[in-house]
Amino acid sequence: MYFLIKIEHYEKKKMQSLIIVLLGLAGMTFGWFVYSKFIATKIYQLDPNFVTPANEFNDGVDFVPTNKYVLWGHHFTSVAGAAPIVGPAIAVYWGWVPAVLWVTLGTIFFAGVHDFGALWASSRHKGKSIGALSEDVIGKRTRALFMVVIFLVLLMVNAVFGVVIAGAFVNTPNAVFPAWSAIVVALIIGQLIHRNFNLTILSVLGVLALYCSIYVGSVFPIELPQDMMGLSPNANWIIILFIYASIASMLPVWVLLQPRDFINGMQLFVGLFLLYGAVFLSLPDISAPAFNDMMTEDAPSLVPLLFVTIACGAVSGFHGIVSSGTSSKQLDKETDARFVGYFAALGEGSLALITIVAVSGAALAASPEIWHEIYDKYGTAGAGTFIQGGAQMITNGWGIPVSVTTTLLATMVALFAGTTMDSGVRLQRYIIQEWGEIYGISLFKKGFAATLIAVTCCLLLAFGAGGASGSGGLTIWPLFGSTNQILAGMTLLVLSVMLIKLGRPARYTLLPMIFVLITSCWAAVIKLMEFWEASNWLLVVIDIVVLVTSLLVILEAVSVISKFRKEKELKQEN
Repeated sequence: MYFLIKIEHYEKKKMQSLIIVLLGLAGMTFGWFVYSKFIATKIYQLDPNFVTPANEFNDGVDFVPTNKYVLWGHHFTSVAGAAPIVGPAIAVYWGWVPAVLWVTLGTIFFAGVHDFGALWASSRHKGKSIGALSEDVIGKRTRALFMVVIFLVLLMVNAVFGVVIAGAFVNTPNAVFPAWSAIVVALIIGQLIHRNFNLTILSVLGVLALYCSIYVGSVFPIELPQDMMGLSPNANWIIILFIYASIASMLPVWVLLQPRDFINGMQLFVGLFLLYGAVFLSLPDISAPAFNDMMTEDAPSLVPLLFVTIACGAVSGFHGIVSSGTSSKQLDKETDARFVGYFAALGEGSLALITIVAVSGAALAASPEIWHEIYDKYGTAGAGTFIQGGAQMITNGWGIPVSVTTTLLATMVALFAGTTMDSGVRLQRYIIQEWGEIYGISLFKKGFAATLIAVTCCLLLAFGAGGASGSGGLTIWPLFGSTNQILAGMTLLVLSVMLIKLGRPARYTLLPMIFVLITSCWAAVIKLMEFWEASNWLLVVIDIVVLVTSLLVILEAVSVISKFRKEKELKQEN
């Protein structure tokens, strides 16, 4: 009898990975074919005849009408980065059930609506960033407050992702060659796309070239000298990455940004195919508990921290910056916004979902005991855990050597982080240029000067706060989760006000907004208490600034809605 129970338990555990995948994908299928279509037609009411900013202001540099599949690739890889991997990998500490539920429901009802909405709103306001366009929707005071939060988020993302990529290059030198080779491939593909070569053929050739470079990288790792210019390899990689990001951010979008991101998007499809295929082929056991009852005493609470730990992959304020920053300036037709915005959110949710499986299964930990050793406390897991578990899972399912699969996933993480980083620098440049336009500062209006200011801020944070290691971005990174989600809530707030003014149902943005703002502000208060107890006054000040700023934006929005409704009632009475 005992033996039969053990067999049944074993089979159930093997089925858990399959159930997670099937239910998650079923939910996202509903999101695409039903919910997103409803939002597009009934709420945002996309107009195929609307002249988008890409066509109205086409300058061949930032405003460029773009094929929706190419734009999807840019948008997806810019918003994804390493976050939909790192966040879920950490959040599984509370158990795989909460992580799966938040990723699935968050993707369908939060992220898709948020990303899609920010893209639509920006296209309706001449391609302005969500911060700048908030002036048109709510008021001038909101714009100034909003853009401060946006700049802080971009500063965090750029400074930290530089550290993440540099660390990946140092720890996995096999990923260096393919990561830089992807840039060369993208430059060639960009020229061919610009000359209207067949997109399908270019996609196949680009992905093949990328995966050939991955194989070469697995054979010929590249490492920097231990003491170059008096700096560590990690610090030198950070400098090299910011030099690259500054150059890339000033190039016309069709030269590097679009083709690189498009090829990376195709790479994602291959990576997801291998990862999801491995689940169906090997049915990996689930070693992680559904709910973790063996957490340490100092572990953070599930609520609200889960909702700021998993941001990308559920909902993320950074996505609104990308949607209203680079993507809205490349949108050829307004009807493309659903595919670019909502479908990219589904792609990210799919990546987050398979990450949960990879770090919860036997490919990472052969038994629950080993899993608890890996997840001995909150925050010990991350991108490396995903690479380890995912690589072994692909090897078990497809029979590909683990050295190749490790390089493949490490390269995927590095490329995603890289695309986010140089898109982030471009977005920072946009914000500084918008400040130049708003406040009449001629220096800020110039692309080179704005880029130099953006990169200087990032490097000052990296090396000013982190010393010779360049890891200063990690100093303020503890604030990213709550700040990023507060930004998502503020973006949903702008969308809600916009819909109310247009006389359309606002509850589909309003309800997610309320949830996100409550949980993120709650998390920010918890973090504030931690920083106060640790006497970390820099983070205390920034946290207070973010909380006060968000409160003022909310109050301003409530005031505008109240005034609008009173005026509407008066008109109806007259």
